[in-house]
Amino acid sequence: MSNVTARSFIISDLPTVVFVLLVAYVADKAAMPSLMFPELAALAYGIFKAPYGPWAKAPVMLVVTPLLVGAVGTLVTRHLDYGPVSVLLTVGIAIAMIAALKSPIAPAMSAGLFPLTLGIRSILYAPSLLLGLGALALLSPLWRCLVTSPAGAVTSRDRDATLQAAPKDWSWVPFFLAFLVIALALVQATGWRFLLFPPLVVIAFEMFAHAPACPWAQRPFVLPILCSLTAGMGLVLVMTWGSNPLAAAATVLFGIMALRLFDLHLPPALAIGLLPFVIPNVDYSFVIGVLVGTLLLALCFSIWRAMVSRRLLSVSV
Repeated sequence: MSNVTARSFIISDLPTVVFVLLVAYVADKAAMPSLMFPELAALAYGIFKAPYGPWAKAPVMLVVTPLLVGAVGTLVTRHLDYGPVSVLLTVGIAIAMIAALKSPIAPAMSAGLFPLTLGIRSILYAPSLLLGLGALALLSPLWRCLVTSPAGAVTSRDRDATLQAAPKDWSWVPFFLAFLVIALALVQATGWRFLLFPPLVVIAFEMFAHAPACPWAQRPFVLPILCSLTAGMGLVLVMTWGSNPLAAAATVLFGIMALRLFDLHLPPALAIGLLPFVIPNVDYSFVIGVLVGTLLLALCFSIWRAMVSRRLLSVSV
């Protein structure tokens, strides 16, 4: 391992693994699985890797946005059954909240869909998010102090600033919603809710909203491979080691290694790996759902990008 790679691992990767281990330990001891909100791994990775990025520099939004969206998701779950109406309503409100708050915390959408997808109706769900989110909000400025200057951050600052910033152009929303409708039609036809697993909505949102800067938007067909790998490893570890803190930390570590192997900055992949730890009676169908859902997104996004490119070309001519 080179000195640069070793430093990168110590500064950004290892803290993420340790953070997930500690949160999973508390969740296990408290017997509250919802404390281990899978998207925490993605947020922690993004903050530790980009200590001067928008996520790390918006500690209030880091807590408030997922909390409010999670409360909406719980409210919808308590009054509506899972289906196209409830999913689109939750996603629509989440997008509206992110826009109104001018929040960079797009992973908050996952907090809204999480209770709906798993059927969590407890009013304690949204408050339970405060543990991990609050810890991250407190750690981000402390961690930033350990990085002497933005130039010392082991990541592309411009990329992270653009990717984590709130969208400025919303013309892509109809196409994003079209993807959701198609995915929901497949869910209705197959009965597999995890064809539209919560982090997939975040992945799709970032692809459409920040297409020029989003790393996985440049390589959409790597998504099914990478996401299926992290999902599969999470499933294997749960089935062999059980849903315990060490297995959760190992899953995140494997996910980070996979991101490095594919040379792709895709924080939501870490959240996907942790989903088997919170899904009751999870089995191989989860991995199939992840594969099909990400492949569908890659196809829909590629078609949309081709349409946009053709339109821009015709206008320029």
